[in-house]
Amino acid sequence: MSSLDFPQVTVIDHPLVQHKLTIMRDKSTSTAGFRQLLREIAMLLCYEATRDLTLEMVEIETPLMPMRAPMLSGKKLVFAPILRAGEGLLDGMLDLVPAARVAHVGLYRDPKTLSAVEYYFKAPDDMGDRRVIVLDPMLATANSAIAAVDRLKEAGSTDMRFVCLLAAPEGIDNFHGHHPEVPIVTAAIDEALNDHGYIVPGLGDAGDRMFGTK
Repeated sequence: MSSLDFPQVTVIDHPLVQHKLTIMRDKSTSTAGFRQLLREIAMLLCYEATRDLTLEMVEIETPLMPMRAPMLSGKKLVFAPILRAGEGLLDGMLDLVPAARVAHVGLYRDPKTLSAVEYYFKAPDDMGDRRVIVLDPMLATANSAIAAVDRLKEAGSTDMRFVCLLAAPEGIDNFHGHHPEVPIVTAAIDEALNDHGYIVPGLGDAGDRMFGTK
């Protein structure tokens, strides 16, 4: 399945992204290896999520001569990881944009209803003046993603992107049913959700694999 079926979704099919994702899917990949790959792939996803940031021309001097050169202008960035698995994407994003601010959205999925339950929220005061990139490795049912974007909108966010490793078609439809204006950047759209709300073929529970828990 490709992004052609979902106009608001960008699938990063770069060979390095797909190579790293395949290693992450492999159940024999260690916790340390999974964590490192998640950090690396986050940087590559960040390039796409920030592709349309505004540039302005500024005056600088190289060692040889003065020149006009492009620098970022306009809205600054906030990375908003959905705890706990979203933290795995945060480090790679901050490697690329160390000046970005961070909002934390603490949610867990109720195992019976699969609905999102909030337990923590902390964000900068000027959310309306910044582009917010919401981070979670998996877009499965999308209940957590929807709840996170709802909460960020309450905090003033008006310009958002959602970045994930894997997305399920059901999750994309559910997410864009609630937030059609928020683009999704992902490394792959998998086949479906199973009866437990997990993406298949997927890569398992990203949080458990990243932190070595079950």
